[in-house]
Amino acid sequence: MMSDFSHLAAHHTSKRASAMVKKRNAAQKRLKAYGIAAVLFSGLALATLMWTVIGDATGAIRENYVTLPVTLSADKIDPAKIGKADFSGITKAALREYFPTVKKRKVKRQLYDVVSSGAAFELRARVIEDPSLIGQTIDYRFLASDVSDLYLKGSYGTLVDQGIDQGIRIAQTGKSGIYSVQADQPIFATVTLEIQQELLKRAARLDGKIGQENNGVRVFKQRLDVATNADKKAEFLVQVEARMAKRDAYIVEAEHLRALAKSETYSGKIDKFMPSILARVGDGWIKFIEINPNGGLAKEMLPIGDVTQVGAGQWELFVNSTPEVARKTSDNQIIWLETLRAQGRVDDNFNWRFFTSSDSREPELAGIWGALIGSILTMSVTFVLAFPIGVFSAIYLEEFAPKNRLTDFVEVNINNLAAVPSIVFGLLGLSVFLGVFGVPRSAPLAGGIVLALMSLPTIIIASRAAIRAVPPSIRDAALGLGASKLQTSFHHVLPLAMPGVLTGAIIAMAQALGETAPLIMIGMVAFIVDIPHGITDSASVLPVQVFRWADFPERAFEARTAAAICVLLVFLILMNAFAVFLRKKFERRW
Repeated sequence: MMSDFSHLAAHHTSKRASAMVKKRNAAQKRLKAYGIAAVLFSGLALATLMWTVIGDATGAIRENYVTLPVTLSADKIDPAKIGKADFSGITKAALREYFPTVKKRKVKRQLYDVVSSGAAFELRARVIEDPSLIGQTIDYRFLASDVSDLYLKGSYGTLVDQGIDQGIRIAQTGKSGIYSVQADQPIFATVTLEIQQELLKRAARLDGKIGQENNGVRVFKQRLDVATNADKKAEFLVQVEARMAKRDAYIVEAEHLRALAKSETYSGKIDKFMPSILARVGDGWIKFIEINPNGGLAKEMLPIGDVTQVGAGQWELFVNSTPEVARKTSDNQIIWLETLRAQGRVDDNFNWRFFTSSDSREPELAGIWGALIGSILTMSVTFVLAFPIGVFSAIYLEEFAPKNRLTDFVEVNINNLAAVPSIVFGLLGLSVFLGVFGVPRSAPLAGGIVLALMSLPTIIIASRAAIRAVPPSIRDAALGLGASKLQTSFHHVLPLAMPGVLTGAIIAMAQALGETAPLIMIGMVAFIVDIPHGITDSASVLPVQVFRWADFPERAFEARTAAAICVLLVFLILMNAFAVFLRKKFERRW
């Protein structure tokens, strides 16, 4: 016996045993490191997501206003019929009067787009509220349009002051509104260098097109070589020649652009694909259409007066690196906005409108209030239907149902329903509740019923687990004191299981709050401006609102989409925090 123990001791202290222990310890450390790395990666991904969403949402936090003098003439506004007055025309007239040199129809449309299309309705509401304003000229704060708001926030590029402190000479040319601008030194060299850099980028883009045409030539030559039909050969030959012609044209253009970009003294025209070069001369503005290191030709945008010699400090040169063709804010609009900003007529406020208004086609007018009320009503219907049905089902299955094939079948199907895609419930709601029972389309009632069906399996499974976790001694004690099985279940077992039941219900509700697919199927994706007042009114919900805004082409909806996501995340976090609070508060240790 002693020899056996000696043998075991010798085995555990051998080099082989030590190596095995080291190997197990190393594996344990690797597993721990993998776990820490996974947690860190998950945290980094979550932080990146939140940083991106919150960063995008900051653009919707503030909104810009433009203040203009408005003449509320009694000739245009009947005090007895204020609501029927043409306030849109009054708004446009205010813009034209402030910038009287705008004459062309296309430029006028750009001018009218400086303020929001909904600003006229707000002006009408202001006059209806205070009819004494009729006959006066007042300074009114118009809500800026989405493109103006984005430019003022820097989303469409910003004007960069070139900091030139030397004078220039300005002379009229033979063409109306075109001026020759000259300087004694090459003060525009930095600007021409930026244009040359842009020309190199355009040449690089042409290289990509040259490569595509080369591929086309190669493919059609291969088809030409293997073709046997004369008509097909002729067709492929035409394609080869056409693509070779395109390729050669691109090559010539790319070489020309590179030659201009590498020349020491660039001189040439500025097209819409190049950075915009603007200059403020006194109270007026000019835009360069040709440039060289010592000057160029410029078009008058706002009257600069009768000037010939402009000294240092009397003019400023600006460059917007984003070409006009790549932004929705035109150079005209930039000049008007910068003029208004220099005169102190542009300001911004916290965007309360986003939280108090309903949906709109105009990004600057859109808000989440209607969708938020729709979400609250839909979740109320969901909770009222799903919670009692789910809890009672769990109590019956866990406490009263006999153990047979039927209950086994029901339990299996409950577990299967928890894994069914949510859009299937939407199809069920569309075909049964809307098609058969006539539930109002796009209403919180229909959405609540669909989401209640989707939430039931989660609530039942969580409730059964919580009921099962109550110790059998509680039931035995209640039954021993004379309580019926019903009294035992509802007076003793359910109160003790309630923390887990509520936790499961809140998690199911949080999951339902973020669902989009089933609600789209029952029509809650429709454009709804009115705020719902009941569960049968047409409404939208926050997830569907996010889905719709994300699909809109206007860039201003990007920030509002991110802000709506932040609001939705806040609700989800609060609901999950409430579930954790309930569990901690009512938790029992057995």
